[in-house]
Amino acid sequence: MRLNFQFLLLLPVIAINSQAQNQNPPSLNIGDPAPPLGMHVWIKGKPVKQFEKGQVYVLEFWATWCKPCKAAMPHLSALARQYKDKVTFIGIDIYELKTTSFTKVKAFVDSMDQQMDYNVATDDSSFMVFNWIEASGTKDNGIPASFVVNAEGRLAWIGHPKDLGEVLSKIVTNTWNIKEALDKRNLNKHLAYLDREANYDLYPYADDRLKEGDLGQPDSALAMINEIVGKEPRLKYAPMIAYCTFSSLLKSNFKKAYEYGKDVMVMVTPTYEEPAYGSIYNVIDTYSDKLNIPPEIYQLGAEAYQADIDLIPYPEIVNTPKLYHKMAALYWRANEQLKAIDAEQQAINILKSKKDFSMADLSVYESQLQRYMKMKF
Repeated sequence: MRLNFQFLLLLPVIAINSQAQNQNPPSLNIGDPAPPLGMHVWIKGKPVKQFEKGQVYVLEFWATWCKPCKAAMPHLSALARQYKDKVTFIGIDIYELKTTSFTKVKAFVDSMDQQMDYNVATDDSSFMVFNWIEASGTKDNGIPASFVVNAEGRLAWIGHPKDLGEVLSKIVTNTWNIKEALDKRNLNKHLAYLDREANYDLYPYADDRLKEGDLGQPDSALAMINEIVGKEPRLKYAPMIAYCTFSSLLKSNFKKAYEYGKDVMVMVTPTYEEPAYGSIYNVIDTYSDKLNIPPEIYQLGAEAYQADIDLIPYPEIVNTPKLYHKMAALYWRANEQLKAIDAEQQAINILKSKKDFSMADLSVYESQLQRYMKMKF
């Protein structure tokens, strides 16, 4: 998961304008010679001044405030130990708050011990940010972000550290296809751009959330979506198009909404995101009290929650109890009482397993479970 993708359908035009991006190609991309290194202070491990031929390198960009970065560190450490003779791992601290001193950064690294079992350095006056993160167009995806430099000194891959295991196994055995990786990255960036740009065309048909009973113009939205997808079929199940399609169908034809939602759940299509499960359950959550949604669609939404949970790379940093709590509510509306009870119990069990969990959340989940139990029969 990618971490759980939350949709805000058809934001006001001013917000869309602020987020819209052009398609200018990045100055640094897969296949290019790796830029030089520019570190300020090496905190841990052996300093690396330049890339050596014959050695593979992983550059991992992180910050002390970044929970996904911290969650990825044990996985990165395991990979660093697995490939210790073939791959050099370097963690590069960037984007720190002005109030975070070097002493705090070092203390963080020291506290991680073997969970951060690789070389660690700090950026030198944003040199690495400018020449790696911004030059590659990675800034908008945030951190953690991983870059792999192959034995020839070329950038072989850019992505999320959760995918490093599969990538490295091919790079170190010389079975990695850089051209395919470049083509895939360029396609994903292109589809992401088109998916975001679709908001401009679809915004006029959105419902006004401030007007009770307003459902917008779903038929006109669907006609526009057909036009967009006709020009680029690979957008059919892309996250924002999927959200717009499913929400428009839900307002106009439950049967077609269900059929499309099932397709979203099972289709494996070229797109810049993993399956758009969030498109399903977020739409259902939004309109559950506005439309007389049939049980099978509520069940579809509950299944979408589970599918999304199954994709979470680092469950410890995601509020999975809340996801199970919401899943239970959809199962209940689907007349799947036992599944609702199981999901609510799962929410409670996971919440209790967390350190310093919220007693307020526990009270809500336990009260809901009791209501389900009493109403079961």
